[in-house]
Amino acid sequence: MRLKAVFIVGVAGALVLAGCTTETESGAPPVDASALAGSVTEANLMDHLEQLQMIADDNDGNRAAGTSGYDASVDYVAQILRDKGFDVQTPEFEFQKFNVNAATLTSGDLDFHVDALAYSPSTGPEGITGPIVSAPQDESPGCEATDYDGLDLAGAIVLVDRGVCPFAQKQEIAADRGASAVIVVNNEEGPLSDATLGDPEVGRIPTGGVSTADGAVLGQSDGGVTLTLDTSTESETSRNIIAQTRTGSTDDVVMAGAHLDSVPDGPGINDNGTGVAAILETAVQLGGSPDIKNAVRFAFWGAEELGLIGSKAYVNSLTDAERHDIALYMNFDMLGSENAAYLVYDGDDSDQIGGGPGPEGSAGIERTFIEFLQGGGVHAEGTDFDGRSDYAPFLDHGIPAGGVFAGAERRKTDEQAQKWGGIVGVPFDENYHGPNDTIENVDQAAFTKNATAAAYAVGVYAESLAGPNGVPTGEDRVKARAGL
Repeated sequence: MRLKAVFIVGVAGALVLAGCTTETESGAPPVDASALAGSVTEANLMDHLEQLQMIADDNDGNRAAGTSGYDASVDYVAQILRDKGFDVQTPEFEFQKFNVNAATLTSGDLDFHVDALAYSPSTGPEGITGPIVSAPQDESPGCEATDYDGLDLAGAIVLVDRGVCPFAQKQEIAADRGASAVIVVNNEEGPLSDATLGDPEVGRIPTGGVSTADGAVLGQSDGGVTLTLDTSTESETSRNIIAQTRTGSTDDVVMAGAHLDSVPDGPGINDNGTGVAAILETAVQLGGSPDIKNAVRFAFWGAEELGLIGSKAYVNSLTDAERHDIALYMNFDMLGSENAAYLVYDGDDSDQIGGGPGPEGSAGIERTFIEFLQGGGVHAEGTDFDGRSDYAPFLDHGIPAGGVFAGAERRKTDEQAQKWGGIVGVPFDENYHGPNDTIENVDQAAFTKNATAAAYAVGVYAESLAGPNGVPTGEDRVKARAGL
C-alpha cells in the first residue's frame, strides 16, 4: 500500500484489450461465485507468496519498481496468466526515480531525524533556515488557508500535524501564505517515513516529516531551524500487467487489481504479495475462457508504492469510451496483515469518516464483500477511500470501486480485538514497509478469507451487474458518471 511515492508518470502505456464474444471456446460450465471462492485454497495462495519471496531473496531483498526483482515478478505473473489462456499485455510507462541525497534538521544544538516526503522540492545541499511557525491543532490541521489567519508565514518553516487532508494540500496552502518549507508531524509513534506529496507537479516547497516526539520539541523552539532536503530525480521505465478473459461482454468489464511492486526496503509479501496472489489464483481458477456474461480484466500495477503511478498511467491512457466500458474496479492491497483487521472500503460513506461515498455502485460492492465475510462468521468494518491505493484513479473517473483490506500502520482497538482476535494497541501490520514484510509474517487465515472474498466478488460481477448489490449499466451508467 502506497505511502511513499518516488516516481512520476511520463508516457503512459495504454492498453485496450480487443473485444470478445460471450461464447466460450472451452465449453466450460457457467461460473458460480461460491464455487470460484471455494476453489481458491490456502495452499495455492501460499505457493504464490513463496515464489514472490524467492524472487525478492534472489534480487537484493525487494521487488521494487525499476529493479530486477520487479521484472522477475512481472515475468512470473504474466507467464501463469498466459498459460491459463488469458490475453496478456505488459504496457510500459515512464517515471522519474526520486533520490534523497541528504536530509537533516537542526535547531541550535539539537539534531532531529527528518524524512523527505517523496516529490519534495529540494532545498539544495546548503539547506534553508527560518523561524518555526506552528499550524493550529484543530480538526483539520493546515488544510485550510484560514488556519494561518493572524500568523506571519513569510520565509517560515511551518510545523503542521499529519491528518485529514493530503500532505500535498498542506504544503500548497503553506506555500500560498509565503512559507519556505513544511515539516509534517506524524500522528503515530515513530518517524514519518515512506510519505509522499503524491505527484511531483504539486510540489511547491521542501516538505519533510518528523516523529510526534520531535514535533513536540520543535514546537517549543524559539529560534530558527535549518532544514536540508537535498533531492534529485532520474528517468526510468516500468510495466503493468493487464490480463483479460477471452469471453464475456467487453461493454461491461469487471476489473480486479493489485499492485505488484514492493517498497525498496523489503520483499513486500503482505504489501502486496497477498493482493497479487489473491487475484492471480482467482484468475487461475477462473481460466482464460470461462462461461461468463461480463469480461474480467485483472491488473497488476507497477510503481504503486511510488504514487499509484502504474494505475494512473493506465486509467489516464484510456479514452472516455474505454473507461465507460469498465463497469467496476475492485482493489486488493494487504490482505494478510499479521495483527489482521477485516476492513471493507466504505462505498456508501456510512461511517462518515474522511471523504464522501464512492461513485454510484460502490455501496453495492461494499455489501457484496460484507455479506460474504459475514457468511463466514467475520463481521467486517468499513474503511475510508483515503486515496492511498490503486482505486483512486478509478474513483476520479466515476468508476464504482470496492475491496477488502487487512490494515496497515493503524493500531487495533479493544473492540476490534474482541471481534477478530489479535493484540490491542499494536499496528495491524508491524512490518509495514519494512524488511520483515516476509512470508513468515503473514496471517494465513486472514489472507485466505480475504482472498476468497476477492474471488467471490469477481464471480458475482462476472455473472451479473444487476440486483440490489449491482452497479449501473447502460443509460444509468451514462447518467451516473455524468453526475446526474
